[in-house]
Amino acid sequence: MKNNDWKDRLNVVYSTSKEFDYEVEGDEEQTTLPSNQQRLKVQLDRKNRGGKVVTLITGFVGTENDLKELGRLLKSKCGVGGSSKDGEIIVQGDFKQKILELLRKEGYTQSKPVG
Repeated sequence: MKNNDWKDRLNVVYSTSKEFDYEVEGDEEQTTLPSNQQRLKVQLDRKNRGGKVVTLITGFVGTENDLKELGRLLKSKCGVGGSSKDGEIIVQGDFKQKILELLRKEGYTQSKPVG
């Protein structure tokens, strides 16, 4: 039996078949699209933030590491905090125009403002 790690098959109690193969759910790593093919949307958001304004960048297609790297770049250029997860980047404050300019300089030609 190859890769017989008990942690991968916690939901299987027992199998009597010698040819049974445990199905392991694996997160397939998504490949990152080139920057000129990304369709990023930049918008301001106030929902569930206590009245504070954040700039929300959505539509990123790629790995979590590449998303975090882009988020780190945008946050450092704007000099503020934020977060990067689940395909979106949150930058604290109203930096919509500055982020659009930064994205275009980085080669994200299809990014567009929303709202």
